[in-house]
Amino acid sequence: MSTRRWAARIAVLFLAGCASYTLDGRGLVPGQSRVNDVEAQMGVPSDRITLPNGSAVWYYATGPMGHTTNAVRLSPDGVVQSVEQVLTVENLARLVPGVTRGSEVKEVLGPPWRITRLDRQQRNVWEYRMYGQEQDDYNLYVQLSNDDTVREVLLLKAYRLPQGAWRYR
Repeated sequence: MSTRRWAARIAVLFLAGCASYTLDGRGLVPGQSRVNDVEAQMGVPSDRITLPNGSAVWYYATGPMGHTTNAVRLSPDGVVQSVEQVLTVENLARLVPGVTRGSEVKEVLGPPWRITRLDRQQRNVWEYRMYGQEQDDYNLYVQLSNDDTVREVLLLKAYRLPQGAWRYR
């Protein structure tokens, strides 16, 4: 293959990388932007739910390596109502052990990046990565019993070893 063809292919790949989506919804205008605008700017959502009143929430999660999930709330006729980052310490206060259901957790925080099973405790654990109030890394674990009720919410600071700490000598 000629050098020109290689250069053309590399240029195409570079330009395709520059045309990536933005997942924070900065260009969306509540009350004006519509479903097509959301898809054009943010792409396909990680997950979506339809609420009983006919409105919808589209989630754009960056996990497991990212720490944000943006929720785009849409009216029943497809108009953007709001765009917000939902993995916040404030939203954790809305999760009440013994009361909150799994569907409510998903509505508040979006989809978990991983679900694991604790067979002995008969619980599913939904895992999220998020930032705390000082932008420190945290791991969030929401434990749900078999009846889909929140039993425990654990927010643990992610400990990171200094670079090179695991080097063998």
